[in-house]
Amino acid sequence: MIHGAIRAPIRVPILAKAVVRANGGGRVRAAKLCDVTQTTEPVAPTAAPSRTPRVHRAWFVAVVTFVTIIGAAAFASLPGLLIEPLHSEFDWSRGTIGFAVSVNLALYGLTAPFAAALMDRFGIRKVVAVALSVIALGSVLTVWMTASWQLVLYWGVLVGLGSGSMALAFAATVTNRWFVARRGLVTGILTAAGASGQLVFLPLLSWLVENEGWRPAAVTVALSALAVVPFVWLLLRDHPADVGLAPYGGEFVPKPAPVTGAARRAVTVLLKAARTGPFWLLAGTFAICGASTNGLVKTHFVPAAHDHGMPITAAASLLAVIGVFDVVGTIASGWFTDRFEARRLLAVYYALRGVSLLFLPMLLAPSVHPPMVFFIVFYGLDWVATVPPTIALCREHYGEDSAIVFGWVLASHQVGAAVVAFAGGVARDVFGSYDVVWYASGALCAAAALMALVIRRRSPAVTATA
Repeated sequence: MIHGAIRAPIRVPILAKAVVRANGGGRVRAAKLCDVTQTTEPVAPTAAPSRTPRVHRAWFVAVVTFVTIIGAAAFASLPGLLIEPLHSEFDWSRGTIGFAVSVNLALYGLTAPFAAALMDRFGIRKVVAVALSVIALGSVLTVWMTASWQLVLYWGVLVGLGSGSMALAFAATVTNRWFVARRGLVTGILTAAGASGQLVFLPLLSWLVENEGWRPAAVTVALSALAVVPFVWLLLRDHPADVGLAPYGGEFVPKPAPVTGAARRAVTVLLKAARTGPFWLLAGTFAICGASTNGLVKTHFVPAAHDHGMPITAAASLLAVIGVFDVVGTIASGWFTDRFEARRLLAVYYALRGVSLLFLPMLLAPSVHPPMVFFIVFYGLDWVATVPPTIALCREHYGEDSAIVFGWVLASHQVGAAVVAFAGGVARDVFGSYDVVWYASGALCAAAALMALVIRRRSPAVTATA
């Protein structure tokens, strides 16, 4: 029996007109109530509405994503530290070890678009938890390997597949679903998480490799990946509708039905996007981004500085400082992306990067001097500042498919990095110095700046229906 039920005619407020505004907490505001008299059936008293949380759940999801990317960044810090120990212990050639790393990098880029589609099919939580487990498995299996093919399988394939699923497409998917306002800022913060993780783990892993051997370092990577899984499973949610909220700064939308055929969708989205000009411009500019960062500076800066007499430890320290300012620059770029036109930001970033690379051959010297420090700070601020505006342009042109499209654009980034990483070594063997590589990369960045300006703008009405 329902206590307090009402059977007599009563006066109840009927909503004649409602103005619904979903804000950061998903609150609903109603106006223009009118009273009418009607007979009602027995009803139970309604529960009091829940209070709007002071901090929107989207920010907790962003924090969990940030911690997840930091925890997964451990594996990105290790490959360069493994080359010498594995060469000494197993007598494998550096080419063999480098092949395993190249497989890892290739799968990192090629897996990203399929991972974004899998997140649409199975949800973010499941895909990320499985990816972290695969990284942990591949890393820990290397402890017992005895043949080079096992290194390719464990570190190249398993860790490559897992890391590709944890690539920037993960950050793009979380941002697209949970945020409408502050998307650029959140993208910058999550992008910076990878650099932050490498800053956290690189000193620890290098100390372990030097003092305890490479196996404890590999186990540390595995444990770091596994330690994040409970946070992902318990705290991460796939969609704001799962907890009855609107995205931060937007209106409530129901959770879309799972999309079947993840692999087919990734390929379909690629074929559809490939028929548009903005896709090729974004892929081309991002390929140059990878070529002028991971492929060039991250791979060849230390040996180039050593060619000019600088100690390897000093050159490596300068590279670490780039990572510090990368965090600042990426977050700032996200803030700028919320306020300025994304394609113009890209043009400025690539132009400034190109100018700095043209000056680098004149700055390399046996010791660290103020102009070199200025280059490191300036270049660090621009390292991955291109990511937030690139994601914003993908979102502007491709709407709900933007995370998958960005996954393919990210694949072009890795291809560009791989090509220049190889070409830079060949140029050093042929010309005896890296000077031609710096100049060529500066010219490529100038081309990227022009390509960014060519990307056409979409009208707000078209963007809203994309």
